[in-house]
Amino acid sequence: MSKVELISRRLLDKLQEQMSRSSTIYILTSFAMKSGVRLLKDSLRAAAERGADIKICVGDYLFVTQPEALRELISIHPDIEVRLYRSEGISFHPKAYLFEDTEGGYFIVGSSNLSRSALTDGVEWNLGLDKSVDEDVFAEAMEQFLKLFYAPETVPVNAETAADYEKQHQDYHQRHPNLARIWAENEEIELMLPTETEKKQEGETADKVDVVHETAAPYGTIQPRFAQVEALERLEAAYEEGYDKAMVVMATGLGKTYLAAFFARRFSRVLFIAHREEILRQAKQSFERVIPDRTAGLYDGNQKEGNADMVFASIFTLSMKKHLHSFRPDAFDLIIVDEFHHAAARSYERVLCYFQPKFLLGITATPDRSDNKDVYALCDGNVAYRIDFIEAVQRGWLAPFHYYGVYDDTDYSQIKWLGNRYDEEELLQVQLREEVAEKILRAWEKYKKTRTLVFCSSIRQADFLSQYFQRHGYRTVSLHSKQTAISRKQAIAMLERRELDAIFTVDLFNEGVDIPSVDTLLFVRPTESLTVFTQQVGRGLRLYKGKDYCVIIDLIGNYRNADVKLRLFDTRREETKKTARESVVPTVPETCELHLDIQAIHLLEEMQKKRQPRKERLLADYRELKQELGRRPTYLELHLQGRSEAAEYKQEFGSYVGFLYWAGELSELEKEVFLKHEPWLVEVERTVMSKSYKMVVLKAMLERGPSGWHQPITPQEAAPFFHRYLTEKEYRKRIDFSDGETKRLWEYDQEKVSRLIARMPMTKWSGSSNGLISFENNVFALQFSIAREHEEILYNWTKEICEYRLHVYFEKKEGLMN
Repeated sequence: MSKVELISRRLLDKLQEQMSRSSTIYILTSFAMKSGVRLLKDSLRAAAERGADIKICVGDYLFVTQPEALRELISIHPDIEVRLYRSEGISFHPKAYLFEDTEGGYFIVGSSNLSRSALTDGVEWNLGLDKSVDEDVFAEAMEQFLKLFYAPETVPVNAETAADYEKQHQDYHQRHPNLARIWAENEEIELMLPTETEKKQEGETADKVDVVHETAAPYGTIQPRFAQVEALERLEAAYEEGYDKAMVVMATGLGKTYLAAFFARRFSRVLFIAHREEILRQAKQSFERVIPDRTAGLYDGNQKEGNADMVFASIFTLSMKKHLHSFRPDAFDLIIVDEFHHAAARSYERVLCYFQPKFLLGITATPDRSDNKDVYALCDGNVAYRIDFIEAVQRGWLAPFHYYGVYDDTDYSQIKWLGNRYDEEELLQVQLREEVAEKILRAWEKYKKTRTLVFCSSIRQADFLSQYFQRHGYRTVSLHSKQTAISRKQAIAMLERRELDAIFTVDLFNEGVDIPSVDTLLFVRPTESLTVFTQQVGRGLRLYKGKDYCVIIDLIGNYRNADVKLRLFDTRREETKKTARESVVPTVPETCELHLDIQAIHLLEEMQKKRQPRKERLLADYRELKQELGRRPTYLELHLQGRSEAAEYKQEFGSYVGFLYWAGELSELEKEVFLKHEPWLVEVERTVMSKSYKMVVLKAMLERGPSGWHQPITPQEAAPFFHRYLTEKEYRKRIDFSDGETKRLWEYDQEKVSRLIARMPMTKWSGSSNGLISFENNVFALQFSIAREHEEILYNWTKEICEYRLHVYFEKKEGLMN
């Protein structure tokens, strides 16, 4: 076989040949038609059945992809992962097929999409390259595919997302009946005359230079300090108590990577996973400083140092089955996961399902659960330690701030919202104006100190504003991935020496890069992500000799999250969450100041009035999770993976099932069961739990299955399960089975455990259950009948509530430090 070949006819034959022997199959096409999918269906199924790693990414550009093709793809085999790239009208034209086996690999790139004509007798040009032609390029192609496959713009294809796409497809084609002709013309023009477009997520390829680390101050003997001391104690305690997963929430600048390294000292082999190579390199250097006697290696697209004691791996590389399976499931004692964007969550889940570490540690700087819900879910909701930047400021571990909210009269409601960001071109039309630049300059001149970082929304805005400031006599540089005149290392050094007044950037300083001497932050972009905003604020709060506070200058307009982000500065955030209304002006620490233009206050008050009602927000959050899972989430999944707190559903609707009834999510039979047994469901949801005992007894009953769970039970029958459940995990024993009486029951004694159960919970629950439960003559019984056709439904709902309540009860909860 030729190592490089032009394939202008019958690409199908080459694809089937490669699929027949490949252990890795990655397909990336701008669109898919059912005719093309059906041609490959048998070959894909055969490959999946022998365990091949198959990932297929298709686009929705101009809604050419057929909904039937998506359904066909997900029906082939459950192990085939399919994702849809949401182009939001931006050209999406890749066509590539990547194959790898134990002997080598093969890469096809060209013009053929997934359609019958493109794969058989259509006029197409495709270039096929053997992996041996250039192994580095092949490895880069595999890595880039996975970055695109798990990009924030992608969604998993399942029954829910396919149905949603079908509606959009129909709407679009009703509005654009001549799509086929228009698309063909556009395709031809763009293939012949490609245009250079800026990367939407600028900064992905950062300058390969040394940078200032997250915890840059010299450590001497490298010992924990400040929040790290407390967090390490809490992590050690969680591990000793039998928890095998936990997360730590630490504000940017407190050294969460060093904390992970200190914790790692007690484990033999460590795996650190992140989504950016730069984070991996910095983490490797931090760990080497803390644990210099261990070997450390990178495992990414370029290096495969998997035999090291401490391995720092790219999630995209580990997502390839051949790389994942090169490690034994028990290869690592400790796995550390850094925060990541939501679309990559599925890849982390799969990797972590494979490994069997003694402990999983998630680290994040984002305080709100809705913004770090993926790390929260991976760690089973266990929070070992939590400190946000507000508390760190109060405790003197980060610098105070003076926040200035400057009114921005741009009407962002007229700019297209693309799901997770504003349309860049439309945004630039209002940003690249002299009057806007003048207003920004004047606000900066009024409030600035000595060294400024300016956070922009695009390269063009950063360049435009930097040039504008230069014309007014200031020394500035626009620093981004396309900047070649000056390196990041040089720019940082010049800013520190005050040879520069400001650095304009997009996202090069979001993660893991600090300049402690920075004392002014200027935000000239709408806040699209609270996670990113939190990270960027942290860049100015590092302690530094001579820095008494950091100035934060922020444009406040009617963009999304404008009102929400100010809560990050509020010392009373946890309290105001529980109130119906809250002040738009947050209460900041005593050492800090917050000033808002009067127009900004009026704007925020108007935005607060228009805020989505809670019922509608809960419904939207539920639907979002349902789409991701492709089915109705369980109550526990809603708690761990949902954007809103699961408890809010109980508060608003009485029970999770009550919400499902209100939302029209129940079948006719389910509605019948709900209306008949709503009092029982509400009782299980809302009964007071000073201890876990009620739910443990209920779980013992549920162990008997759908037809037997509701039968009466005696304390003696419940005792073995009750004792085993509460003593098999150290943390359960510590929390609920360690007082003077129960300590004596650690050694199982049937009679004494039965007496405990009879008293609490059976007697107490029967007395507070409004007649739903009785406990008489040593028999604990439900006082209502269940029709045979209702048994399984009510069993499943009761089990979901019971599992949710037990999980929440035993979750590791440290909360904010007092």
